[in-house]
Amino acid sequence: LCCMCGISMPPNAANMCVNCIRTQVDITEGLQKHVTILHCPECNSYLQPPKTWIKAQLESKELLTFCIKRLKNLNKVRLVHAEFIWTEPHSKRIKVKLRIQKEVLNGAILEQAYVVEFVQQDHMCEHCTRVQSNPDQY
Repeated sequence: LCCMCGISMPPNAANMCVNCIRTQVDITEGLQKHVTILHCPECNSYLQPPKTWIKAQLESKELLTFCIKRLKNLNKVRLVHAEFIWTEPHSKRIKVKLRIQKEVLNGAILEQAYVVEFVQQDHMCEHCTRVQSNPDQY
């Protein structure tokens, strides 16, 4: 029986049912839910700090990898699955649904999904800035 609610369940290390474990523990605590990324609208690339620009189309494998690498504290959990959630292209938002696992309460493994919202700020890369500038200016 679950030590919190008393329902019948298969035994586990925490002696709690999955619903009670979820109410007691939030494995997404400390993980980022909102991240700002810099996007060059001219060449459709994204800034990977400090100075590298990566070309990636919306909802591409490269962009998903870039977004996941931008998350801090993700090494504290195990990433099981990641996928894009569709947003309007002009909204300047990229939403990624992550499914993560973490060991909680005496070895019980809890799996949870959560959404991270990436906000695109337009910022031209060095190359596009040079191309757009007036050569007579220098």
